[in-house]
Amino acid sequence: RLRLHDGKLIKDRRYHLRTYPNCFVAKELTDWLIDHKEAPDRETGIRLMQKLMDHYIIHHVCDEHSDYKDAKLLYRFRKDDGTFPLSKDVKVFMRGQSIYEKLVSVEESILKVREENLVKYQRTFLGSEMINWLIQEGEVENRQEAVELGRALLEHGIIQHVSNRHHFFDSDILYQFWINFRRRRRLTELLNENSSRALSESPDSPFCLRKLNPHPGNTSFLSVQTNKEIKIVSAVRRSSITSLSGNSNTYFSAPPTLVFPPVAECNPKSVLKRPVTNEELLSPGAPYVKKTLTIVGDAVGWGFVVRGGRPCHIQAVDPGGPAAAAGMKVCQFVFSVNGVYVLHLDYQTISSLIMTGPRTLVMEVMEAIE
Repeated sequence: RLRLHDGKLIKDRRYHLRTYPNCFVAKELTDWLIDHKEAPDRETGIRLMQKLMDHYIIHHVCDEHSDYKDAKLLYRFRKDDGTFPLSKDVKVFMRGQSIYEKLVSVEESILKVREENLVKYQRTFLGSEMINWLIQEGEVENRQEAVELGRALLEHGIIQHVSNRHHFFDSDILYQFWINFRRRRRLTELLNENSSRALSESPDSPFCLRKLNPHPGNTSFLSVQTNKEIKIVSAVRRSSITSLSGNSNTYFSAPPTLVFPPVAECNPKSVLKRPVTNEELLSPGAPYVKKTLTIVGDAVGWGFVVRGGRPCHIQAVDPGGPAAAAGMKVCQFVFSVNGVYVLHLDYQTISSLIMTGPRTLVMEVMEAIE
């Protein structure tokens, strides 16, 4: 966005006797993406801009087009017209970025390379050390407020305990920043995330996986399936906002040698008795009721499988997982995820929304009235 402002692609434009401030022409922007090697071709450029539209970063100036069209149409960054949704998630992310920038900009930073159990970790700090710094810099007023901030940063995947075993505490436990905010990112990384590859290769969503044994070092997980047949697959953890940066192993837990299983027959058959359309779900008097579920994920995910698309449905639920405890059932249809309407999305996109969001997941589902 800033580069487009500098290059005068974003400017006030007049169309049909009306002036639209701070907007760009879609066709010109696609040309710019190719010229600046942000996209190899027009098709990729369109996909990239559609991704930004899907995440409420850009929109058509009159909101007449929900798709990004490579034409002489005017679009605008929501940050330029005040319509960018500053949700709690976004605010926490921006707060984490601000704190990170402050910490790396000083000479005697508390962020250091430290070792624990013979493993070296980058950008680490002690919990009590961070709390002292937050108070000293006026970021918070007291230690309790600092702990709450640290917990929010951890739950949003910005910081983590170095071995991912503890929440944030005012103690000498070692934590690290999980995101390197200063790494230069390219737009094409949005289309090259491991999550997309993994999700497209597997008919299931990876956030359904559960630990077989709670012993340290055990990297085997199981997928709960409707036919009760258990298959062992590689370890996958819930992701963090880091996934937006396109880091190479964002969706996989350490060690980095873990890979997603080849296309397997996990839940090969849909649990739905027949296909259901969005029109059928939303038609007046339809035999469906909407429910809101609040699911607090644990260290390995939320414990359910989503499949299909437009609309997506719940394919399987781990009876011992957080989703089951919140009241999730198979055959429910996914209406919204953390306030985002998703009936028109496929399961890969919904999975990405869930895995890049906070650990506490708020979902609206629709289920048939018995």
